[in-house]
Amino acid sequence: MGSFDDPAFFGDRWAQVYQDLTIGPDPAPTVEFLAGLAGRGITVEGIEASQAVADRLHATPGAESIPVTVADMADVPADGPFRLVYLVWDGLFHLPSQARQVDCFRNVARVLEPGGAFVIECFVPVPALFDRGVDVNDVTEDWASMTLTRHDPVAQSIFRQRITFADRRRVRMIPVAFRYCWPSELDLMAALAGLRLRERYADWTRAPFGPASRGHVSVYELPA
Repeated sequence: MGSFDDPAFFGDRWAQVYQDLTIGPDPAPTVEFLAGLAGRGITVEGIEASQAVADRLHATPGAESIPVTVADMADVPADGPFRLVYLVWDGLFHLPSQARQVDCFRNVARVLEPGGAFVIECFVPVPALFDRGVDVNDVTEDWASMTLTRHDPVAQSIFRQRITFADRRRVRMIPVAFRYCWPSELDLMAALAGLRLRERYADWTRAPFGPASRGHVSVYELPA
């Protein structure tokens, strides 16, 4: 068994699983949003915890030359300075503790150029949704899928297994662990790192953020 605290956990066994899971909506709004902050035609570098996932990226047409550092994003020894750092798909929440999440903000602040931006995309927590324990996702004659969740509201942590049963024989388990934060806590983490909130939206289309928003795209900046 591996540990979610260890980046090596995300190795060959999970590379294809997580690649399948992250095939999401049209990325165009995200690209347009980020290009509005940093421009186009700039050099892009990546950070990835798993060598296996980095290898899959480099096997993708057009991505062969993107430099990727395999390390923990909370303390990766990147040099910078960078005009823009971005962390999407709730990525910050996959750091296992508040301390490591603060470390990530501080590490970003260290490599940002003055006036540079740190963009994060996160969901807005609804703790009641985490306390149901077992959710049945789908059931057919030869297929069943359920999600098991363990929630620690004090630590704001979730451990979840999505389990599928197919053809009466095959079982597939997809683990996910994260520590969630509310936007106000993220703003405090940013302040501890010397960053300040510039703007916040409900999504990549710049829809207004409000009490009913289920997610947010937040832009923090390093004061010039």
